[in-house]
Amino acid sequence: MWSYTFRRVLATIPTLLAVITVCYLLLHLTPGGPFDGERKVSAAVLANLQAKYHLDLPLWQQYLYYIKSLLQGDLGASFRYADWSVNDLVGKALPVSAAIGGGAIVISLFIGVALGIVAALRQNSLIDYLVMLLGNIGGAFPSFVLGPVLVMVFAIGLEWLPAGGWDDFALRYMVLPMALLVFINISTIGRVMRGSMIEVLGSNFIRTARAKGLPMRTIVLRHALKPALMPVVSVIGPLAISSITAAVVTETVFGLPGLGKLIVNGAANRDYTLVLGLVVLVTVITVVLNLLVDLAYALLDPKIRY
Repeated sequence: MWSYTFRRVLATIPTLLAVITVCYLLLHLTPGGPFDGERKVSAAVLANLQAKYHLDLPLWQQYLYYIKSLLQGDLGASFRYADWSVNDLVGKALPVSAAIGGGAIVISLFIGVALGIVAALRQNSLIDYLVMLLGNIGGAFPSFVLGPVLVMVFAIGLEWLPAGGWDDFALRYMVLPMALLVFINISTIGRVMRGSMIEVLGSNFIRTARAKGLPMRTIVLRHALKPALMPVVSVIGPLAISSITAAVVTETVFGLPGLGKLIVNGAANRDYTLVLGLVVLVTVITVVLNLLVDLAYALLDPKIRY
């Protein structure tokens, strides 16, 4: 297991370097710059700014300087947020996105797996139809439609929860955005778990367990659950990434000060270091989650290690 983990970790290094290199080149080769705004500055001030952020150097030297800073754990200084480093900005925004997205994915996993198992055991029943209807609704309607609907019903209509904003991790401000992500994730996890469980329950070893007279509870929890979770594990990685790092729409709808807001502001302001820092962060999170998925696969099926 340790050798398998070590091989997977080594394979992530070229991926990180390739993503950082491509994004760095794309940002610097596009027209315009971080100081090309409506307010023009003098040539002397512009030269000082470029020298401060090493923009007066050749592109390859800027790239090497940036890689050196990354190896030291420094994402650089923001071009647009005065007296703020990218590390400081990410440090304030990441806990918000992690709390909303991480909490949503954990809740979604338990509810989605449970609904998928129940739907598989009650195939073609009312419960099965309801689970599939939930999955179709969550897959058909995007988050920028479901989000305002939740606000209209629970914030404006019933006045149970605030429509948006943030108050230092107060639960009442986290319920609606987490509910939106949970609903979307459940639609995927529930459908995948249902189909996988139905396939596993039709396997020969399950027929043997039934022939031995084992109760259905034992068959599901002890024999069918582990192989049925394999496809679910494969979708957990992408769902977790989207819940934590790609919640631009969710954070915009509910006014959350998370990574989504930083991504939009950094791209609009052409803040090179901020955008690159977020790309590095998203890439690292993606690689780590995919690594955890691979390790979970190896734990569920030992044959994968070899």
